[in-house]
Parts: sequence; structure tokens; C-alpha cells
Amino acid sequence: MASTPPPLMKKHSQTDLVSRLKSRKVLGVGGEDDDGEVHRSKISQMLGNEMKFAVREPIGLRLWLLISAVLFTSISLMALAFPSQLYAIIFEITTSRISIRLYGGALLCISLILWNGLYTAEKVIIQWTLLTEACYFGVQFLVTSITLLEMGTLSNGAIVLLLSETFFLFVTLSYYHHLGRRAKKI
Repeated sequence: MASTPPPLMKKHSQTDLVSRLKSRKVLGVGGEDDDGEVHRSKISQMLGNEMKFAVREPIGLRLWLLISAVLFTSISLMALAFPSQLYAIIFEITTSRISIRLYGGALLCISLILWNGLYTAEKVIIQWTLLTEACYFGVQFLVTSITLLEMGTLSNGAIVLLLSETFFLFVTLSYYHHLGRRAKKI
């Protein structure tokens, strides 16, 4: 008589709350650590809590990135489609279309970076986006100023361009500075 052994009963530790509690205690998760943080898993405990790295964005940062992205995109498309007219508005002289179209292509690339920065939540990417924009406005201001000094003329369009570059540079750098500061612990 061959009797079959009874089937082994497998314990379901997921449904056994006492077993789960013991396992979490052995792993060291679920309780508060020295910083007062409660980790849900050993991985989050080892890697750190993402909330530490959450960005407290300055007021208006997303609006500023949207305005910058739209501005860069529209000027780049104007430079690509109507290069002669864009240059004539600012400097009141005409020039070759190829250089303005290259300028438009570069602006289009920067606008793609700005659109990417608008839709990200990572602090580092937003900082690099703002730094790219600030570098552009700084170089643009220097190049425009040197060109106007060489030409010896100063048109209303050039004055507006210089003032707007200075304003955009200031706002971008202030957002960059504010985003780079460490958040105060509450």
C-alpha cells in the first residue's frame, strides 16, 4: 500500500502580516532612520529618498522657460524664413542671407533645449537649460555691442535688442542662482 504523502502546504508570507513585519524588521525597512525618513524598501533606503532631491522651483520658472522657448522658436523660424528682413529691422542694413539662416538654425537648436527643459522635473537639466540660455544672451550681447561699435551707428532696433538681452540675461541668471541654492530643511 503506497500511500501518497500529503501535499506540502506553502506558507504565503505576503498575506501573513506578522511574517511581513518580521521580514521588514530584519531588513531594516519600514521604520524611521536617523533623519526621520521612512523607507518603503531596502533599495530606497540604500539609494536615498527621492523627496530629498525634489526641486522647489522658484515662482514663475516654468512660465519663464515657456516664454523663452516660444521666443527662441519664433525668432529662429523668422531667421530661417526671412533672414534679410530680420537683420534689416535691427541694424538697418542688409547682409547675406546665409549667415542669418545659420543664426536661425543655432537658435532653433537652443529652442529645442529650452522645450526639453520646460517638460523635465530634474533640477540639473533645468540648471543646464538656464545656463545655456544665459550663455547665449551673454555672447549675443557682446557680439551685438562690438558690431554696433564697429559700425558706429545705433538704431532704435539695436537699442531695444541690447536692453532686452540685458533683461533676459538678468532674469535667467537670477532663476539659475535661485535654483542652485540648497533648500532649507523644515
